[in-house]
Amino acid sequence: MTDPATTTHPIPAHAQVSAKAVSPALRVGLYTGALLTIVMVGSLIAANRLSWLDNRALERNGASYGLFLAIMLIPIFRFLNRPLKMFSSALLGWGIFVIAYDIAGIFFHSLFQALRSPFEAFLEGAVVYGVCAVGSWVGGMVLLTRHHRIAPRRRRSDFLTTHHQ
Repeated sequence: MTDPATTTHPIPAHAQVSAKAVSPALRVGLYTGALLTIVMVGSLIAANRLSWLDNRALERNGASYGLFLAIMLIPIFRFLNRPLKMFSSALLGWGIFVIAYDIAGIFFHSLFQALRSPFEAFLEGAVVYGVCAVGSWVGGMVLLTRHHRIAPRRRRSDFLTTHHQ
């Protein structure tokens, strides 16, 4: 007879945690938020602490905007045909960025006067990502209707009411 305290029991397959157990939307959202935060911090340091870049402010800001936009597009292109995952992933990343932006306002005192408040920044990102998700959904519906013929639905009640009157 075996001792239950020393017997090893296999872990059921449904209880094992793997890398695939984490939702792709969650993973992409966390990565996007981290990358947006890194670009924001790098841009703020380059603009406020590196005085030798002042004569190249237009190029510095253009590079920051371009990199920021490219990172913002990551959840959009990753979940182009799944609008709900796109929106949730993008909003998670944007929320992480807004929290970091709010914390950056502690160290850069005139940040919110020069740009916008964290709440305004959150709303702007939510609107942009919401429009992209709705556009993706509508585009998917248009492509779906091109492949399947639209036929009017006939209900028994419609048939009976038109012929018995």
